[in-house]
Parts: sequence; C-alpha cells; structure tokens
Amino acid sequence: MKKKIVKGNQSPSSKRFARLTLLSAGKTKYPASPSKSNLESFENAFPERDYEISFNCPEFTSLCPVTNQPDFGDITINYVPDKLCIESKSLKLFLFSFRNHNSFHEEAVNSILSKIVAACRPRRAEVLGVFRPRGGIGITVRATHQSPAKKKTRKKK
Repeated sequence: MKKKIVKGNQSPSSKRFARLTLLSAGKTKYPASPSKSNLESFENAFPERDYEISFNCPEFTSLCPVTNQPDFGDITINYVPDKLCIESKSLKLFLFSFRNHNSFHEEAVNSILSKIVAACRPRRAEVLGVFRPRGGIGITVRATHQSPAKKKTRKKK
C-alpha cells in the first residue's frame, strides 16, 4: 500500500490555515512598526470550549518617547479564544516591531491588547507588561478585555 505524503498546506485542515501568510520557510520580513505589522489568526478547532492560551515575551523592547532610550519588559498575553486563535509567529513579529517604536508602557500594553482583540475577537483577553526599572521605578501595566456577549451573560445572573 502506497503511503500518501502530505506537504505543507495540503493537509485536510488546510482551509483553517489558508489566511496564514507569515508562517513559512521563506525569508521573514520584519515590520517597521506595530501599525505595519499583520497579526494573523486561524480557526479555533474547539470553539465550543472555554480554554486559555498564554504567550510570554520575556525580552520585549520599546523606546521611550521622550528620551528615545530602550525600555525592557516582560509581556504576558492570556486569552480565551472564540472562533479564532492568534498565530504565534505573527505575534512574535508584531511584538518585535516595538523595538524601534516610541511609546509609553501604558500605550504599548493597550496597543497590544487592541491588536489582539481586532485580530481574533476573543471571549476574554489580558495583556500584562512588567517593565524593568528605570530611574528606580518599575512599571506594571495590566489591560483587559471581556467580550460584550460574556458581559451580558454575567449581568443576568
């Protein structure tokens, strides 16, 4: 019996991944800024289930908009997907795009959350940024999102 070899996106589930353009063996193009970054998503295989996905970026870097000096932090993203999930390579490239971008910590964390919500419309999402001290003060920023459908359900109880 001849064994069928499945290559790349030819698998039976390839429709789920048809929108993914950054996950390939080709040359990676790094976005110049967060606004030029494309955060990709794919269909959730278990949309009926509540489960949490976590990403951690311990080497997040952005630039202070006043001094232009680098700021370093640890970004943790937790979300409960609905119909779509975030593709991790596109997330990595999106977070990497902050390296030469000027923003305060609060702006960076909220921008990350906004991009995630726009890309996959999760049931719930949280972005936590723990930034290294500069001038003796560390900053921690937590931004959260709850889908409107979940908010309504919660209020009815």
